[in-house]
Amino acid sequence: MNDNELLSWLEKAKLGDESAFQLVYQATHQDVYRTVAFLVYNKQDIEDIVNEVYMSMWRTFQTYDPSRPFRFWLHGITVRLVQDWKRKTWRRIRLFERNRRMTCEHFDGTDKAVLQFEMQHELFSLVRQLSYKLRVVVILRYFHDYALEEIADILQIPVGTVKSRHYLAMKELRKRIEMTGGDAYVH
Repeated sequence: MNDNELLSWLEKAKLGDESAFQLVYQATHQDVYRTVAFLVYNKQDIEDIVNEVYMSMWRTFQTYDPSRPFRFWLHGITVRLVQDWKRKTWRRIRLFERNRRMTCEHFDGTDKAVLQFEMQHELFSLVRQLSYKLRVVVILRYFHDYALEEIADILQIPVGTVKSRHYLAMKELRKRIEMTGGDAYVH
């Protein structure tokens, strides 16, 4: 389903047609879910963020500019919500760590099972090891085929920063592929 068709269904949904919203959800859910899953490791967090994306989409549809692609707008919402979630998680971790130090409880924050969650391909595994800032550029560039200028727009950062992060991500991926002896090719 193309963006224009999605837009007309979303307009109907805003007028109260639940089946229209369900159609938009079905047409975009898999794409949104995969994007979040590439950026977040915990399955429950992924599902929570995806739900937030659709609630946010519903609440902010009035701000959507129909002259721009709908999925571009939806990916912007998705990335911003993942960034918000990461910020909140980081705050919780810092509070937890402060409390741990105060009570001298032992905490092992590395859960190997969570870090290895749903990694089916070697390249995806390597991408997931990148820092969030590099990973989000790779996901938007190669998974969603956005131009560097569009990525800058979604992330609301200068295009030069996107180019730099893209370069660093590719350099890091090449290095990791060489270390693992993998056959994957990264341009």
